[in-house]
Amino acid sequence: MSKILIRGAQVLGGAVQDVLIDGETIAEVGTGLSAEGATVIEADGQILLPGLVDLHTHLREPGREDSETVLTGTRAAASGGFTAVFAMANTHPVADTAGVVEQVYRLGKESGYCDVQPIGAVTVGLEGKKLAELGAMHDSAAGVTVFSDDGKCVDDAVIMRRALEYVKAFDGVVAQHAQEPRLTEGAQMNEGIVSAELGLGGWPAVAEESIIARDVLLAEHVGSRVHICHLSTAGSVEIVRWAKSRGIDVTAEVTPHHLLLTDEMVRSYNPVYKVNPPLRTEKDVLALREALADGTIDIVATDHAPHPHEDKDCEWAAAAMGMVGLETALSVVQRTMVETGLLDWAGVADRMSFAPARIGRATGHGRPVSAGEPANLTLVDPAYRGVVDPADFASRSRNTPYEGRELPGRVTHTFLRGRATVVDGKLA
Repeated sequence: MSKILIRGAQVLGGAVQDVLIDGETIAEVGTGLSAEGATVIEADGQILLPGLVDLHTHLREPGREDSETVLTGTRAAASGGFTAVFAMANTHPVADTAGVVEQVYRLGKESGYCDVQPIGAVTVGLEGKKLAELGAMHDSAAGVTVFSDDGKCVDDAVIMRRALEYVKAFDGVVAQHAQEPRLTEGAQMNEGIVSAELGLGGWPAVAEESIIARDVLLAEHVGSRVHICHLSTAGSVEIVRWAKSRGIDVTAEVTPHHLLLTDEMVRSYNPVYKVNPPLRTEKDVLALREALADGTIDIVATDHAPHPHEDKDCEWAAAAMGMVGLETALSVVQRTMVETGLLDWAGVADRMSFAPARIGRATGHGRPVSAGEPANLTLVDPAYRGVVDPADFASRSRNTPYEGRELPGRVTHTFLRGRATVVDGKLA
């Protein structure tokens, strides 16, 4: 590999420094660096971050390649500044065996754009009745450390307890989709004033909060790790805050769309705003931002959920739930957290790289920008302003809620172990 010199970048938004990449690693960080024969990237005014890590991505392969493939999903990830993603288990067949997770892992290796760490299902077929092959998936070539039935809640308390006990043996974590199913039967959107006015079935906040309360207590009882997927309500924030004050080993994530959008968007009846959990109120949005800023919520995770056109271009009740998010995540975080003064760029690096890598045990990712570390890096132009056009996406799907909206920031370069996957804002 040739040498690459990134000149004059603000490392984590702080001091202006040069970074020399030699092969797969960072060779030197300092000022006035030079390297004969190196490719030079002039990065004045740009922010250099460790490569972003997404703990919650749906790549759809195997089984729903009409929505996304591992290749197109990792291309989208690289475009968004990600160097590692964790692929959810709700594929067809479900990633509940060593064979399926190894297939996803192999496809990720072949893509070359982003490291892919499969997430194993907690239960066989996501049916919530019997534990999947947790140990076999962990011991496989994929080395699974995160387990989730995301898309469905592990609502049986005994099954959830057993899963927490099982993964504790190898320092794994159960990532819970907190949704009490009986409380959300027929639910179409957040339960509140807007749902009442529109006549759509309401999705109460307590459906999320009751599962989180139960699971943090189970995690405390077992002494295991639990992670809360796509936390969305102010009440959930308070439960997680309480649990952390007791020393319970709980972590939580928030999606970019729950940091920006509210249930008022549903008045358009545009199914692009239909998502699980649903868009909540302005009060919830503000609580989530504050919790991400103070560390109650540990990370931002995209919940990138691609769907083919026909699954969204239909009436609200029939539409699939979910939004794509890999290519807009950093821009939304800049808009909601950096430009509001709630986080600086070092905070963004923590919430979108260091912390998710630590939770998922992603070796080689979420590392400091310093000599000797793997050259997994993202270069961002924070002054850029652009209108989102899904036709420009690398993802196979186009179901973005930000079409036509101006967002700040642009990933100009992404490096995976020293190899550029994005150059000047375009896939290499």
